[in-house]
Amino acid sequence: MSISEKKQAWQDTVVAKNIAKAPERKPEFRTTSGIEMERCFTPTFEGYEGYEEKLGFPGQYPFTRGVQPTMYRGRFWTMRQYAGFGTAKESNERYKYLLQAGQTGLSVAFDLPTQMGYDSDAAMAAGEVGKVGVAIDSLADMEVLFDGIPLDQVSTSMTINSTAAILLAMYIAVAEKQGVSADKISGTIQNDILKEYMARGTYIYPPRESMRIITDIFAYCKDCVPKWNTISISGYHIREAGSSAVQEVAFTLADGIAYVDAAIKAGLSVDEFAPRLAFFFNAHNNLLEEVAKFRAARRMWAKIMKERFGAKDPRSMMLRFHTQTAGCTLTAQQPDNNIMRVTIQALAAVLGGTQSLHTNSRDEALALPTEDSVRIALRTQQVIAYESGAADSIDPLAGSFLVESLTDQIEQAAFDYIEKIDRLGGAVEAISRGFQQKEIQDSAYAYQRAIETDEMIIVGVNRFTIQNEPQPELLKIKEEVEIAQKKALTDMKAKRDSAKVQEALKALEAAARGTDNLMPPILQAVKTYATLGEIADVLRGVFGVHRETVVL
Repeated sequence: MSISEKKQAWQDTVVAKNIAKAPERKPEFRTTSGIEMERCFTPTFEGYEGYEEKLGFPGQYPFTRGVQPTMYRGRFWTMRQYAGFGTAKESNERYKYLLQAGQTGLSVAFDLPTQMGYDSDAAMAAGEVGKVGVAIDSLADMEVLFDGIPLDQVSTSMTINSTAAILLAMYIAVAEKQGVSADKISGTIQNDILKEYMARGTYIYPPRESMRIITDIFAYCKDCVPKWNTISISGYHIREAGSSAVQEVAFTLADGIAYVDAAIKAGLSVDEFAPRLAFFFNAHNNLLEEVAKFRAARRMWAKIMKERFGAKDPRSMMLRFHTQTAGCTLTAQQPDNNIMRVTIQALAAVLGGTQSLHTNSRDEALALPTEDSVRIALRTQQVIAYESGAADSIDPLAGSFLVESLTDQIEQAAFDYIEKIDRLGGAVEAISRGFQQKEIQDSAYAYQRAIETDEMIIVGVNRFTIQNEPQPELLKIKEEVEIAQKKALTDMKAKRDSAKVQEALKALEAAARGTDNLMPPILQAVKTYATLGEIADVLRGVFGVHRETVVL
């Protein structure tokens, strides 16, 4: 069959079946000149070598051109704005504001104590409560955080790793209090501990024990929370730490391989859990490289799941991903320039076929974003969606000599890295040896050196600068937030049934010392209003804590 015949067959079967379930946004898509935008453009000649093997059609293996047959013609990507600061009440107000402004999903940022398993009254939490995200000490805070937000109607992404099981349990408990059963809620927990060891640092337990928690979440959600994405394997923070685009893809997919291996060794079959795996990538400044990166990552994961793990379900081979624009590219100098940077990065994510998107705010190099800045960031997505035409045809840059060459080269270079990691014994062993950390450090150094020597121009930083530029209005977290959070925690502890709390914590300790799935006892502890810190401390007592691998 010719490419045109295969395209027609794809439209008559795969696309028709999809449209019967979910019609496209419009009966036809045209430019302002009245020119029809086809659903998916393909070569007009039949001599395109390897088209089906390398590109294929949207919604079909190898998914280079997208994981859905109609992509944004069916519905736009989920527009999320990552938000959370101060108390649960303040964050709840921000979430309601964003939903009213047209956001279609929530994305929760937690403060550092919450990420590290400390309550707000812990000595380690001093000065950090509510600063870079919302403080969550117990189910009581989670109830306030989602007050008035129906959890059966929104999708919630939570950027949480070491304490992901605890926060997921709190979310399940809040939903149940709303009358929403666990099988009705949808969302994502990041739950990607391996990148914490190599790039970000919010780990608690050693790798082996952390991997047990992750696979327990996989198994529990498979049966009890089937709509939940149990992990968001994250290249974002790897890129933020200074990696190249190739390293971001390679190290992220190597982590993905490690998680799949661990789940299979824990007794799960690949097609039981793989359809709920999700990924999280960075959108950096080089528009065309970023588009190619997303396409290469999709094709690589499809090959890995099919050829390496023998997946049979096409959903297991789909790399579905959330994108956030690159925080590391935001500048404190001339912060309005960040609006343009974010626009380019968001466009790259859309042209690359992301499933959801967060756009950073212009003032985030200086502080948490103001409401005005958040609105501009959200409007950036909406302008791209409704006005640019970029969402009217699927994978619109396919067939470009440049983009296809970049896609191939990124794929090959990333597979070369994965082979090196395999030779070292896999991602966990390579991390313990500091391999990925050293590669990221070297890349970060080269990038910064290029800026400092003017080999790379950053507008407003090393070229086109302004003397004595005015400072924008910033959002500041007051000291009273920490005081109020500690008082609320004390009041909550005074009201709860301490005997039930201790009973639940002992049951959790017993499960941790044995082999039982940890999610049920964590959920039970959460429902007694045991705090996040108390639950994490039980696990620290059994599992110990991880010490960083020093790389010189």
